[in-house]
Amino acid sequence: MKRIGFLSFGHWAKVPGSLVPTAGEALKQGIELAVAAEELGIDGAFFRVHHFARQQASPFPLLSAIAARTTRIEMGTGVIDMRYENPLYMAEEAAATDLISDGRLQLGVSRGSPEPAKNGAASFGYLPAEGEDAGDMARRHTALFRRAIAGHGVAEADPHYAGGATGLLPIQPQSPGLSRRIWWGAGTRKTAIWAAEQGMNLMSSTLLTEDTGVPFDELQAEQIALFREAWAAAGHDFEPRISVSRSVIPIADEQDNHYFGLRAQADRQDQVGILDGALSRFGRSYIGAPDELAEELAKDAAVRAADTVLLTVPNQLGVDYNAKLLGNVAKHIAPAIGWNPKRERTRH
Repeated sequence: MKRIGFLSFGHWAKVPGSLVPTAGEALKQGIELAVAAEELGIDGAFFRVHHFARQQASPFPLLSAIAARTTRIEMGTGVIDMRYENPLYMAEEAAATDLISDGRLQLGVSRGSPEPAKNGAASFGYLPAEGEDAGDMARRHTALFRRAIAGHGVAEADPHYAGGATGLLPIQPQSPGLSRRIWWGAGTRKTAIWAAEQGMNLMSSTLLTEDTGVPFDELQAEQIALFREAWAAAGHDFEPRISVSRSVIPIADEQDNHYFGLRAQADRQDQVGILDGALSRFGRSYIGAPDELAEELAKDAAVRAADTVLLTVPNQLGVDYNAKLLGNVAKHIAPAIGWNPKRERTRH
């Protein structure tokens, strides 16, 4: 069963052409786009989390507002940088948001990506322990967060104020099932295997911080296959979900052509470059006539292998334009990759 969602980077800026001049507009338009997407039959509303930049940084107020305005669509992140997080406070926020949504929260987390701040997590008060690097700290925070949302005790009880209770207290509230809806943003095949071993769903984006010379979709499909193998070997008691992100811009009218027509040829190929010191492969954009994009996406090896496709949207063009874009994808392109807006969705 294929799902499609949108992924917004949440940019705002007072520049010519931007319909999102302020942070307030970025947040309010994110809510409105989620409402519009649900009306179109889209399955998910996901948001990038990026600190020290004009993007979304604290996702839970936004996700809670979307939860309160919608009834069916999933809402989530792609991804939360766990170097920055207080794991127990995040567990409380996540559980509360999930309860408001009746179990629709899908949280993507990871070690994080290159950022404007030289050492932003340290400014938030988080430093690696002795013998750790930043990635180790992110994984440690993730492990404690996952223990907390799974209901394990995490703080010693004081019998004088805990009704005589002793031992370790769990965080409150708890939201049953949330622990199975945590995704790890994996940038390599190795981290995808690790995510499977840990029992987290796989979130793979439009870049991988490794390159073997094969096309991006094939490298990503290999990552997914390795994830599935490791998941099966680990013997987890539920089926994982796997998402990939794609930039898909159907040129359906003159407005689309004005904004993106010149990019149609330039962005049709993968790109290889250095990111954060590693040779990385960036996936191509899909820009062109809807029928052509439907045929091309249907051949994308990773899109075929995943159960969820997240469509990156140019959020600074406003709600109306992005709702139109999503509607064109839903009508003309998504059915070619196995998506059916009328198919009954089951929560996981």
